Amino acid sequence: MPKPDADPTVQLDLSVDRSSPVPLYFQLSQQLEAAIEQGVLTPGSLLGNEIELAARLGLSRPTVRQAIQSLVDKGLLVRRRGVGTQVVHSQVKRPLELSSLYDDLEAAGQRPATKVLVNTVVPASAEVAAALGVTEDGDVHRVERLRLAHGEPMAYLCNYLPPGLLDLDTGQLETTGLYRLMRSAGITLHSARQSIGARAATAAEAERLGETEGAPLLTMQRTTFDDTGRAVEYGTHTYRPSRYSFEFQLLVRP
Repeated sequence: MPKPDADPTVQLDLSVDRSSPVPLYFQLSQQLEAAIEQGVLTPGSLLGNEIELAARLGLSRPTVRQAIQSLVDKGLLVRRRGVGTQVVHSQVKRPLELSSLYDDLEAAGQRPATKVLVNTVVPASAEVAAALGVTEDGDVHRVERLRLAHGEPMAYLCNYLPPGLLDLDTGQLETTGLYRLMRSAGITLHSARQSIGARAATAAEAERLGETEGAPLLTMQRTTFDDTGRAVEYGTHTYRPSRYSFEFQLLVRP
């Protein structure tokens, strides 16, 4: 983690518009969030003292505290006793396209890491068999991974692949993304069918992702096809919404 600056907020061009109907705390929190997203405030940086920041902007201390707390609630800042308010990292915003989480984290400068929890062959359930077009109870490869960014859990990934598709070495799975391994094996990824949802975390999921039981989680199910139309991967993933979001681009139909 980068060495914290004593007061990196002096580098920021912060201002508030008192004539705007937008609450002052929200104006400030939006500017700080933008600085984090754009990398001006890097992970490990310390925010300046609340009193000094309030005096600089002509705001009350409760207003500044509310702005900072809103970013703490989003998981972008953390209050550390004896240290101060520190930038954790920006939220990863993943475009809805056929890409891997590993590649998206790398592109966002999030230093991805992977812990392989399971790498084995199991009988295909009815759900997995239907997704991959294989026989129910036939062999499929099951891989469970915990994806981390800056050392913090980001997502739990459970993937199923048809038998004999490629050699899934645990060491390689911990150093690169699954889609990279598939491409290296000569598999051309062409399209995917995907659904996104949300639900409360179970006790096991909460412990795995560093959340509390019942906390909201983003979910994703995806079946990926190669250029011949063959299903090559079925995944069920859960994400921490404080660290991760999906981005949509919507077009107006003429």
